[in-house]
Amino acid sequence: MPMLKDFIRKWFGYSRRERRSSSILLALTFAVFVLRYLIPSGRNEFTDIPVDIRLPEQGRVQDSRPGPVNLAFQEQRDVKPVLRKKLDINSCDSSSLVALPGIGPVLSARIIKYRNLIGGFISPDQLREVYGLSEETFSRIRNGLSADTSSIRKIRINEARFAELARHPYFQKGEAGAIIRYREENGRIGSASELAGKEIISSVTLARIGRYLDFSEKTSAGSTPLSDQ
Repeated sequence: MPMLKDFIRKWFGYSRRERRSSSILLALTFAVFVLRYLIPSGRNEFTDIPVDIRLPEQGRVQDSRPGPVNLAFQEQRDVKPVLRKKLDINSCDSSSLVALPGIGPVLSARIIKYRNLIGGFISPDQLREVYGLSEETFSRIRNGLSADTSSIRKIRINEARFAELARHPYFQKGEAGAIIRYREENGRIGSASELAGKEIISSVTLARIGRYLDFSEKTSAGSTPLSDQ
C-alpha cells in the first residue's frame, strides 16, 4: 500500500491541498447524481397525454373543457331586431312628419293641410298628390308609412251643400253643381254607381272620391251633415 500511494502521488503530482479539493469536488458530484435519481422531479406525467377534441366515438372519452368563445358572434346573437312602427299619416303631427327624410316644415304643413282638405288619407300613395313632394322623397319614406282609415271624414252626399262638395279636391265644380241639381230633382242618391251611371260624375272622379262618400240616412237628431267651414 505505501508503494501504491507513492505511485499515485508521483503520477498525479497532487499536493496535499489539491487532494483535499479534489475529494470535496468528487463528493459534491456524487451527491448531485444521487439527488437527481433518488428525489422525484414533481413532473406531471399526464400533461403529455394528447387530448382528442374530435366528436366522441364508441369507447372514446369526450373532452369536456370549454372552448374559446366567439365574442363577436355572441354579441350578434344577443342583439334582438328592433321593429320600427310605421307612421300613421292620419294621426301624426307636424313634428313627426319633419322627422322623415326629405320632409321639412313647409312640406309637413302642406301634408296636414291636404289631409284635412280631403278628409284623411285612404292610402299613403295619396301623398303623391301633395304639391312639392317629389317622387324620390316619396320612395324613401313610403315603406315607413301607414294610413288608418277608421278616422276618414266622409261626405254625406245627400245632405252636403254645394260649397262642401266643390271644396273637395276630387270634385270638379261642375260635378258638384250637377249633384245638387240631381238630388233636388230625384231625391236621395242611393250609391256612387248611380252618380256614375247618370253621368253626373266621371269614372275618374268616382275612382278617387268613392270611398269618401256616405249615402246613409240620418239615424238621429244628433247626426248632422258636415258644415261648410
